[in-house]
Amino acid sequence: MRIFTLLLAASALAGCATQPVPASNPAAGPAPMETLLDKQVFQMTPHEVHRYIADVQQAEPDLRKRIAAIGRKNIGQPYKLHLLGEYPFELHDSLPMFSLENSDCVVFAEHTYAMAMSKSWEEFFWMLQRIRYKDGVIGVASRNHYTEVDWNLNNNWLVTDISLDLGGPSSPSYELIVDRAKFLKTRHQTERNIPVQNSREYFLPTERVRELAAQLQDGDFVNVVSTRNGDYWVSHVGLVVTGPDGERRFLHSSEPQVREESFDAFIARAHEREERNAREGKNGQKLAGFKFLRLNDNIVVPPMAPQPRPGFASVN
Repeated sequence: MRIFTLLLAASALAGCATQPVPASNPAAGPAPMETLLDKQVFQMTPHEVHRYIADVQQAEPDLRKRIAAIGRKNIGQPYKLHLLGEYPFELHDSLPMFSLENSDCVVFAEHTYAMAMSKSWEEFFWMLQRIRYKDGVIGVASRNHYTEVDWNLNNNWLVTDISLDLGGPSSPSYELIVDRAKFLKTRHQTERNIPVQNSREYFLPTERVRELAAQLQDGDFVNVVSTRNGDYWVSHVGLVVTGPDGERRFLHSSEPQVREESFDAFIARAHEREERNAREGKNGQKLAGFKFLRLNDNIVVPPMAPQPRPGFASVN
């Protein structure tokens, strides 16, 4: 009798262990797509995002228009800096590998591209890592930290820098010196033997954006170039979208939330900030111009490189 009772208990425990926990009331069933589409993406659950990206993939076959539609579906998403990390894959910080509720400028662009090129949550999550890391290999050392020489180059299957083509041989440029080993050690307590890299980066000065904006297309990648004390770097990113009147607009995540605005409006706000800093005696960064990267035609997503087996890491 005791053995029979134990068998019944074990059977009950096994049943509990294998029962999925429903995301919502199963009797109610999933919400109609019309109801789901009333939400912005940042208001959706992962299950709802799974349904949404499958629906938009079918409803809008043009990738450029799909990128614009998905990006606009996140307008209003709260901005949060230092949002993502590698936890629980790595322990250098406690930041998660994805967030739907918030975004910073890079996270917004990566999520928008990844969702537009996916038909399911699983594919989206895979695509997100493929975009976010060099060769898709997850790790803080392989994350695309530097926009110009990491994100742009490692995603050249997705976008191509057209700044020099747009601006011509007289385009201004700057030298970028990247010390990844120092950055990883000071910011992420991670030791890597990586040589210093030098790069020459071309950009369009602010005053030429209005002249050349008509050559931009939906889904193109925007790099905002800033300067301070003689140094230049990409300080902000976003996407190009076309307004109803044909005007090229800037869709991006910045304080306090994702917004769509004209390039003129963005430039005006930057100049207002610079004037305020000058009045307050602050040595803030200044807007120098923009780099533009063209969304490639006929994109072929390369496979991820094999994820190496982690080695020993000291714990402080």
